[in-house]
Amino acid sequence: MLPATPENIAHIEALDTRLRWLSAWTIHNANHLRDSRDGLKVGGHQASCASMTSIMASLYFGALGPNDRVAVKPHAGPLLHAIHYLLGNQSLDKLKNFRGFGGAQSYPSRTKDVIPVDFSTGSVGLGVAVTAFASLVQDWLIAHGRLAPEQAGRMIALMGDAELDEGNIYEALIEGYKHDIRNCWWIVDYNRQSLDHTTADRMFRRFDDIFETCGWRVITLKHGKRLQAAFAAPGGAALEAWIDGCPNADYAALTYQGGAAWRVRLAADLGDAIAPLLDRHDDDALARLMTDLGGHCIASLLEAYAQAASDDRPCLIIAYTVKGKGLPFAGHKDNHAGLMTPTQIASLRDSLGIAEGAEWQPWAGLGDNQAAALQAFVAASPAARLPQDRPFDAVPVPAIPAPAGAEQSTQGAFGRILFDLAKAGGPLADRILTTSPDVTVSTGLGPWVNARGLFRRQAMPDVFRAAKIPSPQKWQGERSGQHVELGIAEHNLFLVLAAAGLAAPLFGTRLIPIGTVYDPFIARGLDALNYACYQDARFILVATPSGITLGPEGGAHQSINPPLIAMGQPGLVHYEPAFADELALLLGHAFGQVQAPDGESVYLRLSTRSIAQPERTDASWQADCIAGGYWLRAPAAGAEAAIVAMGAVMPEALAAWEALHEEVPGLGLLAVTSPDLLHRGWRAGLDAGRPSHIVTLLSPLRAGARLVTLCDAAPASLSWLGGVLGMRVVPLGVDCFGQTGDLVDLYRTHGLDAESVIGAMAHALQG
Repeated sequence: MLPATPENIAHIEALDTRLRWLSAWTIHNANHLRDSRDGLKVGGHQASCASMTSIMASLYFGALGPNDRVAVKPHAGPLLHAIHYLLGNQSLDKLKNFRGFGGAQSYPSRTKDVIPVDFSTGSVGLGVAVTAFASLVQDWLIAHGRLAPEQAGRMIALMGDAELDEGNIYEALIEGYKHDIRNCWWIVDYNRQSLDHTTADRMFRRFDDIFETCGWRVITLKHGKRLQAAFAAPGGAALEAWIDGCPNADYAALTYQGGAAWRVRLAADLGDAIAPLLDRHDDDALARLMTDLGGHCIASLLEAYAQAASDDRPCLIIAYTVKGKGLPFAGHKDNHAGLMTPTQIASLRDSLGIAEGAEWQPWAGLGDNQAAALQAFVAASPAARLPQDRPFDAVPVPAIPAPAGAEQSTQGAFGRILFDLAKAGGPLADRILTTSPDVTVSTGLGPWVNARGLFRRQAMPDVFRAAKIPSPQKWQGERSGQHVELGIAEHNLFLVLAAAGLAAPLFGTRLIPIGTVYDPFIARGLDALNYACYQDARFILVATPSGITLGPEGGAHQSINPPLIAMGQPGLVHYEPAFADELALLLGHAFGQVQAPDGESVYLRLSTRSIAQPERTDASWQADCIAGGYWLRAPAAGAEAAIVAMGAVMPEALAAWEALHEEVPGLGLLAVTSPDLLHRGWRAGLDAGRPSHIVTLLSPLRAGARLVTLCDAAPASLSWLGGVLGMRVVPLGVDCFGQTGDLVDLYRTHGLDAESVIGAMAHALQG
């Protein structure tokens, strides 16, 4: 942590100006100078960058520790690129191609940017919230002896104040309070402007209350050192009271209008009380004074960082800023996506002493001595020691045997598999971090938690057990516990999975995060799920119970479209096993898949329905099962039809096959375990001109054969199979909201019973 000496302040102020220029020029080049082949607006956020330059210059070059990780405000992405350009980590070609194909990304991206990016941002609020859970994961690793305490860093989020409107911020804040998170800073660029307008005045004094109530230290940087000095001079007390009561919109408008407008307004409102101060400042000096806010004062920022670093308590730093600070549209309510004109950018360039043609030179406009001093300062700064993604080890995956039992549900089998892993121990079991949004027991995780415990930094006794009150659940929290229990907030589930799924590169230890949730409620956390996949976090999502097979729970708990969601979600593969041995095979595969360099996260859609298990004579089905589907009943060569089924409705498919196979010669029954993988493989095969797995599976059928598809989900999950080889499909599934009832009534109503399959096959063969 650099002390706030005059020399350090001067260097960081120079870097502040340099970052403002480079970010503005990068955006200007993309919009005004680079050839446009499609005529589309490129965009960028010059004003949003300008409000953050002081915060980021002081943080990166004066405050970051060697293990600190930062989530950068999305619209300040160009500033992050500029910082790494000065450090030599970002190339000129990438900057010139900002927002172009293969260039510096619009918003910081772990997977698409070449510079170090700790957390992808872009979906507002999520990059902030994930830092709280990264802090929790860091503590989990320390408690389990997988990260030395001295290697702990701060998880820091740089956020726009409009992000405080996002509900996921407060869901994460509450959960963080429950888990007593630490080493987490959220720094607010409090420019009081959002995309469309200025923000509500009445929230000014609420944010600090909310965070303090949740145990955070709150540091508010409202006025810079020059304004503070002015408050102590004649007329200053009246000025301070006036500023504190000035509405956001008025302040922004006056900032845009400049010194003359400030003079008229202050004189009108404060009269003789402000005259001495006005007399001491010309219009330019008055404008600089009135916009000397804490978020632009390097000395104030360095002092705030030092205060925040005094212990590990989470800290909110509210840094008042001017949106567009130092640019011609500073304060204008429409400046969010505003771009400087060529004339305006030329004026800014000239004011900095940068020669035309030297705009990209890192130290242009500085004399040789100042440039050399600044380069030396940067080389010795915390930014030069930013953490890189750490090397990590792979976790060996043992054989995962299927639990025994003539009848089982996939949810029950999942719970038994994890319990067996917990009892057996070993490297894999020790690296599993489980989590669930208050549905731990009802999703099958109870036995695992009984064996491995709840994670708490401070011991939490099981009061019921101590009182000898009978309960199958042992809810005892301790540092060695492996389950992170969450409240009912699905966004938090996916953010924990994101943070734990990045433990390998961030902290150097591969974890195997497993999160469980009711299948229909995946939709509540889709933004966070997409965010986790976008930055290539690796985890296993177990969604159960699913579909109308949930029966009496009713329509609100009966899922329809998650398989379609998974099919459209990059970085996530969907499996829907019907049988316990399929689940054991696929879960073992998933443990390897989340660790593979070219792997991805895995979504397992399970059911509470207990069904008869098949008798296997060999393992020949297993490779096809992992690839997305296999013949449970192989068709004869040239067969005219097949039943295609997935998941919990397999008994109905089998019953229909038994009823039909003699009258429909060679009838096959295809068990689909992943429509997602089958569809991906089909598309890839079309592009590469080679047969895919689904083409190989369907090839034994005659040309123009009939398919009846069956799933406890939207019929479109499987209906596309007809397009593979031009076969007619009669798709059965759920295409309306469910209701309460037993499976007999529900399957009949939705056309999922064996009679419906038989009828659908008759219809298919008549066509």
